[in-house]
Amino acid sequence: MTDPVFPRIAIIGAGLIGSSIARAAREYGMAGEIVLYDANPDVRARAAEIGLGEVAPSLEAAAAQADCVILCVPVGALGNVAAGAVPAMKDGAILTDVGSVKSEAARALSAAADGRIHMIPGHPIAGTEQSGPDAGFPTLFQGAWHILTPVETGAAGEAEALAQLTAFWKGLGAKVESMDAARHDRVLAITSHLPHLIAFNIVATAFDMETVEQGEVVKYSAGGFRDFTRIAASDPVMWRDVFLNNREAVLECLGRFSEDLAALQRAIRWGDGDMLMREFTRARTIRKAIIDAGQDSGAVNFGRNVPKAEE
Repeated sequence: MTDPVFPRIAIIGAGLIGSSIARAAREYGMAGEIVLYDANPDVRARAAEIGLGEVAPSLEAAAAQADCVILCVPVGALGNVAAGAVPAMKDGAILTDVGSVKSEAARALSAAADGRIHMIPGHPIAGTEQSGPDAGFPTLFQGAWHILTPVETGAAGEAEALAQLTAFWKGLGAKVESMDAARHDRVLAITSHLPHLIAFNIVATAFDMETVEQGEVVKYSAGGFRDFTRIAASDPVMWRDVFLNNREAVLECLGRFSEDLAALQRAIRWGDGDMLMREFTRARTIRKAIIDAGQDSGAVNFGRNVPKAEE
């Protein structure tokens, strides 16, 4: 059996990502001991009930003896949680996170730095629309990218700490890459944040249209709309913080998207079928590239189970 990368890890926040890390670290032997803490007492109770790991009574108690502390909290809470965790952490330990806005994570973790702790923000590009300690599963990170954006703190052994955290995430099945925080935020703005914003908006628009009854929207939902509703079911607190903390990159992408959408609107208005064909064909080639890269399945209905027709 593979020796654990970390003798002890602390997971702060026992939602989808935190509970998945706990399950995966145990399943694949990447941590000797797993301790969790969540600010919500009901979540702590449930985490203990389903055996995710040792549940600490406080943030400080969870962080105290951990070799790696993983902050699985909304981006807007990172500063306060990091400030509370660092003084309790032992020298040379690693503090990381899983938020999808890395510039803000770097700022929050740097503000808490005291020269003893390694600060390595991270982002697993994996997840579902589910939340809570019961939502996690050990294979969530298999084949997914995990982006690390290390912060120079002056603590001794930074290269070794980065290699150790890289080995941990690879042990959970992820593909790991290091990247500048600002570049990460620009890339994720177009590949994740803007699609979520569009999903939230189109679902709300459908339910607000005066010419369509809400019951009809539900009853006659086609596959495309169902996919939007799945994305729009994601944790609203997490996504509120994402948009508020990555506003510049999101607004830049949103401006470009609005211009391109206006061009399609003109093509439809003026019956420009050639332009529509060009854009739709180009979109199909991008979809093929994503499948060829192993980032999604080309199976019918995206590989989801299709209900059988009634006999």
